Amino acid sequence: MKYVLNKKNEFFFDSNQLKTSVLFVCMGNICRSPTAEVVFKSLVEKIDLSDNLIADSAGTHSFHDGESIDERAKKIALKRGFDLSRHQARSVKLSDFEDFDLILAMDWDNLALLQRMAPRGTGHKLHLLMRYATNTEAAIVPDPYDGSIKGFDIALNYIEDACEGLVETICRKASINAAA
Repeated sequence: MKYVLNKKNEFFFDSNQLKTSVLFVCMGNICRSPTAEVVFKSLVEKIDLSDNLIADSAGTHSFHDGESIDERAKKIALKRGFDLSRHQARSVKLSDFEDFDLILAMDWDNLALLQRMAPRGTGHKLHLLMRYATNTEAAIVPDPYDGSIKGFDIALNYIEDACEGLVETICRKASINAAA
């Protein structure tokens, strides 16, 4: 990675050298993980790195494969400008462990399932999404599926916070690596 000079005579990393792929994972892939995928993509688009920072989502269970997003999640997200209408649920595939640089679980149960599924040598890619949160002290994104619409709002708050921190972390690490 190399530094280039911008119009303000400041050095910054060359974004063409930055490539990171992220898989967001929850249980059924119909509310939390697709929400995180769309929030992350929206943040990445705002900083013009859509070609460099790639995201997808999946579930640890296959019982919702092929289904659309939960209507409550879609409604809450749309109020904040996130369109989840194109989502179609899928489950985690073995190839995901090779294809993605980071695999971020929404909670401890899904992280544990991913750890059991992960082929040898890929465990370092597995983390909780909330490790990147900067304004929320919660360790997990709570599953709102069996609760009220308020739970979806809370989950989106956590996801927005963690995704902002994730984008900052990826860009900061790219800058540090470029300087090395």
